[in-house]
Amino acid sequence: NLTLHPRTRLSFSPLVWVLLALMGIAVVVALIRYAIGIGPISDLSDSYPWGFWISFDLYTGVAISSGGFLMAGTVYILQIKEFKPLLRPSVLTAFLGYIMVAVALLVDLGHPERIWYIMIHWNHTSVLLEIGICVMSYLTVLAIEFAPVVFEGVKWQKLAHFVHKFIMPFGILGVVLSTLHQSSLGSLMLIEPAKLHPLWWTPILPILFFTSAVSIGLAMIILESSLSARYFKRGLETHLLDKLARAIPVVLAVYLVLKFGELAWAGDLGYLFTSGLKSGLFWAEILISSVFPITWFSIKMNRQNPNRLLLGAIILLLGMILNRFNVSWFAVEHYDSLFHVPTFMSNVKYIPTLTEVLVSLGIFSAGILAFGLAAKYLPIFEPVSQEAHTPGGD
Repeated sequence: NLTLHPRTRLSFSPLVWVLLALMGIAVVVALIRYAIGIGPISDLSDSYPWGFWISFDLYTGVAISSGGFLMAGTVYILQIKEFKPLLRPSVLTAFLGYIMVAVALLVDLGHPERIWYIMIHWNHTSVLLEIGICVMSYLTVLAIEFAPVVFEGVKWQKLAHFVHKFIMPFGILGVVLSTLHQSSLGSLMLIEPAKLHPLWWTPILPILFFTSAVSIGLAMIILESSLSARYFKRGLETHLLDKLARAIPVVLAVYLVLKFGELAWAGDLGYLFTSGLKSGLFWAEILISSVFPITWFSIKMNRQNPNRLLLGAIILLLGMILNRFNVSWFAVEHYDSLFHVPTFMSNVKYIPTLTEVLVSLGIFSAGILAFGLAAKYLPIFEPVSQEAHTPGGD
């Protein structure tokens, strides 16, 4: 009989069983998709080629992976070593996030077997070329950045030390690639000035995407640190998260100045209250993603309390996820592919199917489970400093 060491013995909590069940359902749906095509499992069409998968898996998945390049830039470029305890978990989150994006694309693409064509059939006029190259390159860089953690976990100390000696240039390269990629997702929508609502379409979309990605990255670091501290019963580096939270109001203030300044410059302020549902979506996004977090994180007591840090991060992330959905889906006017008329004048509609949602939930569940396994069996977290606190109540 095989007896497992306590450290390697797997424990299947109710949460793990739920995650495994969602993953299994997603695998079944994906197999059906590969066997009989994308049509039977989705409501996508020529008029709605982008729907829930792009908004959630791609636009949201890439955004919530931005903590990796922020911590790499802080530690490797700015040389602020006190944030090093947050580096490995952030790199792991980014690594898993980009893997999830790549897996989701394999389901979303009409011909997933041709995903590698981008490397040999270059379309130099398409932003998707830059996005594809950046995703593949950054995934490689993240794998190299995370490799020492795996080597240390399997006791290959010499190999871990060898890779670590060359880690800084790869960390810097990762910051450059991620910066390009986070902003280019905004560039992708620049070709839709007649389809994306004026409250969101702007020539500075790449700048807005990058600026908002910085705030998302800061919030994700707080979220990941807070949840892992609770789940793994470890101390929380509250003093470090406090410093990150101080930067959030500054970043979001810059974001709001850019956003409303461009609306004023373009003469589009009139749309703020005259666009019906679009106006409501815009103000909901602004209040949740920017106004509330700026106010919340400007209060010292909120930044130094673990529960309030977590609450503020969650609300900021929900607001920015709404922004990604607005830009890539809700605020985009789709046209009937046959008669080229707006969808409100035709019978073409799009409602995400249950199978579309289940695929995304399964991929997301796999990412959560992978993070938990890595955190349990690999040296992800450094020893907690004396300034760290155990998460608790008010």
